[in-house]
Amino acid sequence: MLPVLLVSIDNTVLNFALPAISTATLPTGVQLLWMVDIYPLVLAGLLVAMGSLGDRIGRRRLLLIGSAGFGVVSVFAAFSPSIEGLIIARAALGFFGAMLMPSTLSLLRSTFVDRDQRRLAIAIWATGFAAGSALGPVVGGILLEHFAWGSVFLLAVPVLLPLLVLAPILVTESRDPHPGRIDFLSIALSLGTMLPIVYGIKSIAEHGVSWLSLAPIVLGLGLGVWFVRRQVRVPNPMLDMGLFRRGAFSGAVGVNLLSVTALVGCLFFISQHLQLVLGLSPLSAGLVLVPGLAAMIVAGLLIVPIARRVRPSRVVPAALLVSVAGFASIALRGGQIDAFWIGVAFVLLGIGIGAAETVSNELIVATAPADKAGAASAVSETAYELGAVLGTAVLGTILTVSYRAAVLLPEGLTTAERLAAGETLGGAVAVAEQLPAGVAEQLPAGVAEQLLDSARHAFDSGVGLTAWIGVALVLGAAVVALVALRRAR
Repeated sequence: MLPVLLVSIDNTVLNFALPAISTATLPTGVQLLWMVDIYPLVLAGLLVAMGSLGDRIGRRRLLLIGSAGFGVVSVFAAFSPSIEGLIIARAALGFFGAMLMPSTLSLLRSTFVDRDQRRLAIAIWATGFAAGSALGPVVGGILLEHFAWGSVFLLAVPVLLPLLVLAPILVTESRDPHPGRIDFLSIALSLGTMLPIVYGIKSIAEHGVSWLSLAPIVLGLGLGVWFVRRQVRVPNPMLDMGLFRRGAFSGAVGVNLLSVTALVGCLFFISQHLQLVLGLSPLSAGLVLVPGLAAMIVAGLLIVPIARRVRPSRVVPAALLVSVAGFASIALRGGQIDAFWIGVAFVLLGIGIGAAETVSNELIVATAPADKAGAASAVSETAYELGAVLGTAVLGTILTVSYRAAVLLPEGLTTAERLAAGETLGGAVAVAEQLPAGVAEQLPAGVAEQLLDSARHAFDSGVGLTAWIGVALVLGAAVVALVALRRAR
């Protein structure tokens, strides 16, 4: 539970620290996206490799190595002097984080051999994500109101210390009894598939569609094809591609990918809307989302007895339709939504996604052979992290492009101020706060208010569009579940 809690706290706290990081470091829109994305990007690129490594050297051993490294790098991230240093630290966190998640789910697979027990164990395991997401904004909000933004990374230390002490005592080691050799070329191909694709998406956000932005995407897709073909040919593949021919496995992975993409994209704009548009403190903004995260925990546990009696092809789409209602409630208001209705919408999101992902995760683990639990669990986690990358890279890019196109900057700002205010909402807020103490006496009265109004309206105009994309993604996940899981019991 502790690694799951750690990773979810880290992701949620970062979302709520974005405004503070934006005003302190004044990143460009693309730098801000890279800072958010580099962690799940490296994580997603290495998860399958680390899951396979855990099968070979021992899942508990890999868990302890990753935990120690994650804690040390978190301290470096807390005191990073620049946005570039923070991006590097986040990449290192992704490297060690890739050792944590496949180990936890595969250890559950080896510990709980009875399927009913395992389904409940996975539901409790999944509550760690929601519990961490609920705890992160509250504790992180308190820290952000009293300390610098770097303090949020230090939350990893008190979570990791008991893990390092208790895991060797309480957790039984498990591994593949007949492991193959480590395939370094496949490791390089899995990482090489992810990096160019996300880099290309970010280049489109910064420079528009061109050969320079499309070429990395084509390169990534080509390396992905090479990776798949290699897994089919080698005698001991890092990832058994035959798993994807099982409808329950591939369908559950697809559900995770689409639903997490929508959820992370939603968190990206909701956290900024609550703080920078509605003017809530980080703690108050976190409290708005706590009921939804609590609903996610309750839904994940209550779905367990239902899933024993109702087919996945019925229960998963029904749960996801509840999430669709949450996205639609934001989209129909075009982003003009107050804190109360954001809280209601997030409760609907939490109910649907919490229930659906408990069932889909159990299907992924149940359909894979026990000796390949690490690699199969890594596929599930890769879907999560790839969804996190796409949520911020695609939906965040659409929101950034929409903001840039709609914001109207008042006359009289310096070149640096126009660049910062035109990139992100956080940059506009930072510029507006500096105007009274800077060159405001040289500008017409009310320029700061004019800049804030324009920036907030520009941001909210993109929120409505992004929420509609969230509706489409979750509907797509429901269709995938309806079709691909129809034979799963």
